[in-house]
Formats: sequence, structure tokens, C-alpha cells
Amino acid sequence: MIYTKAQTKGIHQQTFAYLNVIEQNHVLNITLNRPKQKNALNEVLTRELAYAISYAQHDNNIWVVTLGAEGNVFCAGADLKTFMGHKDVDSGSTIPDTGQEIILGDLFDNLHKPCIAKVGHPVYAGGFLLLAGCTHVVATTSSTFTLSEVKRGIWPFQVMASLLKIMPERKVLDWCMTGGSWSARYAFEAGLVTMLVEDGDLEESVDALVTQICKNSPSAIRLGLKALQELKEVAPQKQHQFLHQRLMEVIQTKDAQEGISAFREKRLPNWSGE
Repeated sequence: MIYTKAQTKGIHQQTFAYLNVIEQNHVLNITLNRPKQKNALNEVLTRELAYAISYAQHDNNIWVVTLGAEGNVFCAGADLKTFMGHKDVDSGSTIPDTGQEIILGDLFDNLHKPCIAKVGHPVYAGGFLLLAGCTHVVATTSSTFTLSEVKRGIWPFQVMASLLKIMPERKVLDWCMTGGSWSARYAFEAGLVTMLVEDGDLEESVDALVTQICKNSPSAIRLGLKALQELKEVAPQKQHQFLHQRLMEVIQTKDAQEGISAFREKRLPNWSGE
């Protein structure tokens, strides 16, 4: 994480310039709030995202993260003014600058919590880095997904790497080379979108998914996602041994003991997240 637990402890006393951050019932709802700029990602918004995501990872009371957007574009990608050296010094954001470079493609890698993107409007370019980092992408049937960098003489390097984690290589290359705009249906069939819903059902569908996830052990999910990330660095012949060790760790958690007790007593478990 870019920020430590101590740095993010006072998140609700911070002023966000381009994010709305609401914590409720074990859920951290993050909303991109730069609609006049089509939620383009400049250095301040990127820093605020890194701060909010760090907080979600550090606090065991957060079980699920949602990521939405204000305005009529989910995210237009990187703010070109940032590439040209423009500094947003008057935003009013109080999120501290750690001096570390924040790589959008890596932003979600160490978030071991379910993260659900709520997509009801077009997504462009670098906005795909946000979607690829989430565990779920719930999109309306009218939303579109456009990767047109090649038409501007640019190759979407980071987006390519992020999409290769969740989509077949040929589909990724085809998209990068043609610079096309995909329908929500096509994005669903390609594996970028995990759930398609009608335009008026986005919030209700995400709420239902959050409720479903929160019925299960947050500790098991957190440690499972952590193991998935670590597994990428484990040699194939050692993976089952590695995962057996992770299973032994999960069994020792309070949540596992509670889950087993609840099953024996034929009642619903009372998760603590520990």
C-alpha cells in the first residue's frame, strides 16, 4: 500500500477534492467526483484513490469496496494536462503526497478485499486500469468501453498488461490494435465485465452483490485474495504446498472458528473479520 495504517487512520477528517468516500455497514463506497473533467485521472485524484484504497486494506472493519462515478462518463482515462507537467495545486485536497510514484496498474494489487466497480456510463483508455483492478465489474447494458489510443499514435501499454490478467491475449491485442469501442455485452463476453444489468438496476444489483458477499467470512476472503496475489510468485511445483500452509492459517482465524461453530449449531455466523 502507498499509505500506512497510521497515515490513513484519520481518513474521515481529510478533505477529498475529487472523491466522495462513505463508510457504512462494513462497506467503503468510493465515488469519482470530477465530472466536469469526465473523471480524468490527474495526480490529485490518483493520490486520493491510493489513500482510500490503502485505508480499505488496512482496516479490518472494511469488508467490501465499491467504486462508482459522478457525471455522464465513468472515467476518461489519464488527464493529458498531467502528462504535460500541469500541477493541480488549488484543488483543496488534504491528502498528503508521500513522494512515491503511484502506478495505476498496480493500485489494486495489494487490496485483499472484494472491490466492485459500478459502471453506468462510458469508460475510456486509462479507466480500464480501474476496472481491471476490481474483483467485480457490474455494468449497465448501455455502457460502452473504448480503447482508442492507437488512433492517436499511442499504444495502451499499462492497460494491455492489466487486461491480460483477465482476458485472452488475442482479444486484448485485437482491442489494442483496432482501437474499437465495445458494447457492454461484448465486454461481458470478453471477461472484462462480470455482471450485466439494466440501466435502472445498477445500484440495486450492486447492493445485492455486496449483501451476498458480506454474508461470508471477511477473513477467509481477505486471506484468499492475499494468497492469490502471492501465488503468482510461487513456482508451479510448490503451489499446493504453499496453499496448504495458507489453509492452515485460515483455520486458525476467529472467523473460521465461528463459522465451524455456527455450522454445528445450525445458526448464522457472526463474523468479526479476525
